[in-house]
Amino acid sequence: MDEEKTGVIKERLEKANHVMIASHIRPDGDAIGSLLGLGLALRDKGKSVQMVLADGVPSSFKHLEGSNLIVKEPSAECDTFITVDSADFRRVGKPFENFGPPHINIDHHKTNENFGQLNLIEPEEVATAAILARYLPDWGYNITKPIAAALLTGIITDTLGFRTANTNASALRLCAMLLETGVDMTDLYMKALVKKTFPAARYWGAGLSRLEQNNGMVWATLTLNDRKLAGYSGNDDADLINMISAIDGNKVGMIFVEQSDKHVKISWRALEPGIDVSQVAKYFKGGGHAAAAGADIPGELNEIQPLVLKTTQQMLSI
Repeated sequence: MDEEKTGVIKERLEKANHVMIASHIRPDGDAIGSLLGLGLALRDKGKSVQMVLADGVPSSFKHLEGSNLIVKEPSAECDTFITVDSADFRRVGKPFENFGPPHINIDHHKTNENFGQLNLIEPEEVATAAILARYLPDWGYNITKPIAAALLTGIITDTLGFRTANTNASALRLCAMLLETGVDMTDLYMKALVKKTFPAARYWGAGLSRLEQNNGMVWATLTLNDRKLAGYSGNDDADLINMISAIDGNKVGMIFVEQSDKHVKISWRALEPGIDVSQVAKYFKGGGHAAAAGADIPGELNEIQPLVLKTTQQMLSI
């Protein structure tokens, strides 16, 4: 804990009147939970808060109180700009291309580029939501039930339901503290990780029909046509990567998701201890953690996929 840095952030938040908070494109549970947790806490203190996600809120997280307040573009000036759960500034998306660096950057990715004026980066934490759960009370903010639900969702999703190797006693104690507000963890778990819409299930089917494995790697591919035929409205993998990560006998899991802007989104998962997939993601100008990382690569799917497979095998010596 850097007490001097967290003290400066506390002072900056106390002086803020008009705050804007943003997180990364294709937001996951930690991005949304961190955004909402911090945003609702600041609103409870009477501050004007804009919460912005360039891609909006996926349907699986719209049950969280306050999610209806999240917008896709900034609509007013702010005196304090904060990013949460974003390893680099490019990841917050096009609405922020002409913005300067954020005043505060809060994150837990080991590949974070420290792009803020104040950077609170704690890679040892299981989620950015865990960082906020730890510091919000110290900064003078009450963790109400809606805030706890948001933060708990961030921790549940980034640990895949407490299944990742970095899940520790400290994280579980934070969850216990959040549970004391009366949130229903079973309901949050089911909605965030288990339940899927019918279009998402059809989308999974398309990806699983192209499941491949070779040289310790297992991967699936999702095309734009798959998304259209399934009727899936998102531009992500509908968490299919978690299913792929459960396939035994491999060292690295990957998923390739074709994007409409002639990019391909790749997600990596380390399936054995000691493998650091963040270094491969960083090579492709992405980022993440040792166990889970991702990148967006410009180009055609049929050109990018063989390059990524070859590079992954070489860099990880598998």
